Amino acid sequence: MTVEHTPTVRAMGVRARAAARTLRSLGTAEKNAALHDIARELRARAQDILRANADDVEAARTAGLPEHLIDRLTLNAERLDGITRDVENVAGLPDPVGETFDDRTLDNGLHVTRVRVPLGVLGVIYEARPNVTVDVATLALKSGNAVILRGGKETARSNAALVDAIGAALERTGLPADAVQVILDPDRERMRELLRLDDLVDAIIPRGGAGLHRYCVENATVPVIVGGVGVVHLYLDASFTRAPDDADAAVRLIRNAKVQKPSACNALDTLLIHQGALGALPGIVRDLQAHGVDVVADAAARAALDGLTVGAATPGDYGTEFLALKVSVKVVRDLDEALDFIAAHGGHTDVILTRDDAQARRFVQDVDSAAVMVNASPRFNDGAQLGLGAEVAISTQKLHARGPMALAELTTNKWVVRGDGQTRA
Repeated sequence: MTVEHTPTVRAMGVRARAAARTLRSLGTAEKNAALHDIARELRARAQDILRANADDVEAARTAGLPEHLIDRLTLNAERLDGITRDVENVAGLPDPVGETFDDRTLDNGLHVTRVRVPLGVLGVIYEARPNVTVDVATLALKSGNAVILRGGKETARSNAALVDAIGAALERTGLPADAVQVILDPDRERMRELLRLDDLVDAIIPRGGAGLHRYCVENATVPVIVGGVGVVHLYLDASFTRAPDDADAAVRLIRNAKVQKPSACNALDTLLIHQGALGALPGIVRDLQAHGVDVVADAAARAALDGLTVGAATPGDYGTEFLALKVSVKVVRDLDEALDFIAAHGGHTDVILTRDDAQARRFVQDVDSAAVMVNASPRFNDGAQLGLGAEVAISTQKLHARGPMALAELTTNKWVVRGDGQTRA
C-alpha cells in the first residue's frame, strides 16, 4: 500500500462501514481463526516488516526526532515477536460480543435484556507507535469493529507493511480486508476529514500527546474518547522505608516505574516523598542517576541528598509528562499534602508505597485517576499487564470507558425486547 494509492477518507469510511456489518455477525471461532492467521502472517513477513521499520527509523533520525519518539517507533525481532504473541493472547480472551445482562421480565410479560454489541467503525489516531497498529487492529477485530488507522507520518512504511500483512490474513480467512485500513497520506487535512466523518465513523480514539487530543476534541464531529495524557505520581510513605528490605524494595520499584520504559505514558514523572522517608532518598536518587535519569528536586529534597548533585526543580517540572529519563521530586509533610498535589496535577496513574493499611485505603478512595496502585509499579496500568490482552489506549476521561481500553470498552449495548403481542396503553 502506498500513499499514492490511498483512497479518499470518505471512501475508506464507506468500505469500513460495509466491513463492520460483516464483522458484527461473526462468531467467536471465526474471529479467533482470523487472529491466529494474522499472527502467522506477521511471522512470515517479519523481515519485510523490520526492513520497512528500519527505513522509518533512519528517516526519523535524519529528521531529528526526539529520542523517546524514536524509541516508540523502533521495532526489532523481540518487539515484533511480542506484538505477535499479543495477537494470539487476544484470540484466547473471552469474546464480549453477545453477552447479555440486565435480564428481566416486566409485569406486562415483556422480556427485556441488554446485549453487548460492537461500536461499529473506529477511527484511531496515534503517533510514532507501529505496535499500536497491530494492537488496535487485533482488539477491533475481536470486538467486531472495523477500524481506520491514522498513524504519524514517521510510521508510514511500518504501518503499510503491517496492514498489508493483516489484510492478506483477513482475505485468506474469507473476511473483508477493509476491516482494517490505514491513512498513509501525511497531510493533516486527511486527519481532519476522519474527525468529521460522523455519518460513517462511530468513535475517534486519539493516542498521543496533549496537542493531538486537543486538536481532535476541537475539530471532531465524531465522539472522541480522550486518554493517555496525564502525569504519573508515586507517593513514598514513611512506613515503607523503616525496614531495610522495604527501602530496597522502594529503590527497585521506583527504578522500574521510571526506567523500564521511560517513553511510556504510565512511566513515573513525579516522586512525592514523605518528610519522614527522606533517609531513603539518597539511595533512590543514586540508583536513578546510575540508570541515566535526570533528577530535579525541590529545596527540601536537595538538602537531604548528602552531597549528590541534582537540578533544582522549577514549577514547570511538576505537572509535566516527561516521556523521557527525567523525574521530579517533591517533599510533602503528610498524606494530605500528597493528595492535594495529586488532585492538582494527576489523573492518569498514581501510586502509594505504604505499609499502613489506613493510608492505603484513604489514598485509593481520594485519588481520582484512571488507575490507582498500592505497592506496585505504575507500569502495570496497561491492557496486557492487567489481563486484557492489549489495549487501544488508556482512557483518562470518565464517560463510557476509563483506564486501559480493551475488548469490552470497544462495545456498546442494545436493548432487546421480546413480547407476545403486548401493546402500550
